[in-house]
Amino acid sequence: MRFPNQEIVDRVRKEYPVGTRIELVRMDDFQAPPIGTKGTVEGVDDTASILVRWDNGSHLNVVYGEDSCRKLNTVTTICYGKKDVWDSRQEAREFFLAAMAGSEGSECDRYTKIYTELIMGKSICTDEEV
Repeated sequence: MRFPNQEIVDRVRKEYPVGTRIELVRMDDFQAPPIGTKGTVEGVDDTASILVRWDNGSHLNVVYGEDSCRKLNTVTTICYGKKDVWDSRQEAREFFLAAMAGSEGSECDRYTKIYTELIMGKSICTDEEV
């Protein structure tokens, strides 16, 4: 295996910072998590391999040039002080749209504020006043 140069390592580190949520697309290893398994990036090593804490408990790395993963479109919501990280902005929108439809008054106002921020593309959406 030929190791990537420093420019590639730096690019992968920038694209997959610690905390990034990913989904496994391909991994040629008999111990690999199932395709579609989600995980959280813990770092990128000097070979540009992505160090991952998979949701199923595995810690196999995504090897640069061999394996494949994709970044998830994550979003954080804070509602009534409870923080949730969603792997899909679409799922978060659907949840808060249904919550809006099933509520009224100040509760509906909270859900509407979060839903509006989701539509606007914010990375952290909250019911709190700024």
